[in-house]
Amino acid sequence: MRKLFQPKSLVALLGAGLMLFSACNLNRKSSGEQNAGGEKLEKARVEEEVREFVYPLPTTFEVTEMLNRVGAAYILTLSNPVSNVERYLTEKSKALNLGVYSADLSYASTYNQKQATIDYMDVSKKLIDALNVSAAISPDILDQIEARQDNKDELVDLITNTFFDTYEFLNQADRGAVSMLVLAGSWVEALYIVTHITEDTFKNKEMVAIVMNQKASLNTLMGLMEVAKDNAAVAEVMIDLTPLYEIYISIEEGSITEKQMQEITEKVYEVRTKIVE
Repeated sequence: MRKLFQPKSLVALLGAGLMLFSACNLNRKSSGEQNAGGEKLEKARVEEEVREFVYPLPTTFEVTEMLNRVGAAYILTLSNPVSNVERYLTEKSKALNLGVYSADLSYASTYNQKQATIDYMDVSKKLIDALNVSAAISPDILDQIEARQDNKDELVDLITNTFFDTYEFLNQADRGAVSMLVLAGSWVEALYIVTHITEDTFKNKEMVAIVMNQKASLNTLMGLMEVAKDNAAVAEVMIDLTPLYEIYISIEEGSITEKQMQEITEKVYEVRTKIVE
């Protein structure tokens, strides 16, 4: 079975496919082109954001060891059933759930669940085709990522370049917002899995740290989505994420209360349920 690379925090826990589908699909305007608000994403910023996700890169062994210490077994019912793909008819629901399924793929891969990994690869490919973005993604991108997972600089370059190739494709059809929805879906599903993978999340320091560290990643996500907020679907997702964002803003650096953890667990459940149903 093909192994996927694993960036930090939530993505580190779940395995790597998440970063593939999110980083390769961020929103960018063509050179010199701006959104209605006059804001645009520059390549330097994109590379900086990608680098923040990639460093430090835990190895597959380190991720597996942490999960073993936590005693968190693979729970298939945590993931979005592949049969649900038939209910996603709008571009918004397809993009969000491509993100969701990419996180589920990563989750299954981390636990070496061969059949589940195949199933989630298949359903992700189905949504990629349905969204008409398959032509923008190199067919051997997973192999390229795997080959570079221990060379962080090469990995950052690969992700950044793939990002821009994808965006040239999307922007030609004025569909850049699709990628933001993919990113949001994958982030939500990853946080959902982490907060529901064990009943004693708050009692485990490593799991608490993972949840707490998503303050920075959510801030990055909201900042990136701000560029595409004129798109109705993106604006709706930003509204859905705002309660989570407000909870994270209230968290002091280096600490989180049990109440805050419970609020995050409840809010991400609500957002995730709205996405997958």
